[in-house]
Amino acid sequence: MLLRLRVSLPDRPGGLGQVAKSLGALGADILQVTVLEREAGRAVDDFTVSWPGPVTASDARERLSAMPGVRVEGVWVTREVPGSAPDYDLLMHVAVEPARGFATLVDALPGLCGAEWSLALADGAVRHASLAAPAEFFLAEPPPRAITRDADKLRLMLLPVLAQSMHVVVARAEGPVFHRAEVERAARIVDVVAKMAARA
Repeated sequence: MLLRLRVSLPDRPGGLGQVAKSLGALGADILQVTVLEREAGRAVDDFTVSWPGPVTASDARERLSAMPGVRVEGVWVTREVPGSAPDYDLLMHVAVEPARGFATLVDALPGLCGAEWSLALADGAVRHASLAAPAEFFLAEPPPRAITRDADKLRLMLLPVLAQSMHVVVARAEGPVFHRAEVERAARIVDVVAKMAARA
């Protein structure tokens, strides 16, 4: 089972090694580590691990929370295979068929962002939706910039596409709210897709 673990730990020499050692002792095979931030003496890292046998997110959280100085901010199942380049794959598909750019983007974003679904809204209506997305979605106050928030037990990432009068919404049911590094990455991808789609 592939899991993503978001861990806040003391930013000091050996801190990352202690977490890696603890994960190894628990039977997890670390496939990738992504540093999301380093501030105020702490680091926030995402670990993608292969965990043998069935393990729930709460089991993993409980086991990791026992490490001194470590806070587990989220544990969720992921489909993103470490070492792959899904961003580039998405952009290549859009480059080949830019007229379908937003449909391709919306289909790919859940896998890119460790989310359950995504959709594109324009004029209050769903224009494109990934497979698990709801048929209808209401966005009360469209934000002027990319943001993340909690709503209805979902973690939402809201990405405006101002030139198209559209918003892309990405939803995660498990795990933490989207980190600003995730929002910035997704916003850049959306911007590139919007520019390619505009030339179609």
